[in-house]
Amino acid sequence: MQFDAIRVDGDDGRRLTDWMATLTGGDPGPVVIEENGRRGVYFLVAPGSTANRSWPPGVTRFNQTPGNISYIPVPALTGNTWPLAWCFPPTVPGRFVHTLLLRCAVTEMLS
Repeated sequence: MQFDAIRVDGDDGRRLTDWMATLTGGDPGPVVIEENGRRGVYFLVAPGSTANRSWPPGVTRFNQTPGNISYIPVPALTGNTWPLAWCFPPTVPGRFVHTLLLRCAVTEMLS
């Protein structure tokens, strides 16, 4: 499966996850959280949807652009995967976090 990802670290990432869940009626799309280190929150978005957009400071983009390939940690769907976990697991193939909604929310939150 291919996708782009947006990472927001720490408490900001967790607040953004809560806000996205509220905006989407509890189903923002697939979101992975790290429980240690930078405590990153990874929002999985459609492939190619992050490359040509501006994102505010505090956001890290992971995508495939010419000369660049990114990898992110993805936990198994079941079992103990600490320090990674699905905050919101994938529900159906091809379902991602809505990139424009995420970009608007994170820009508002981090501005």
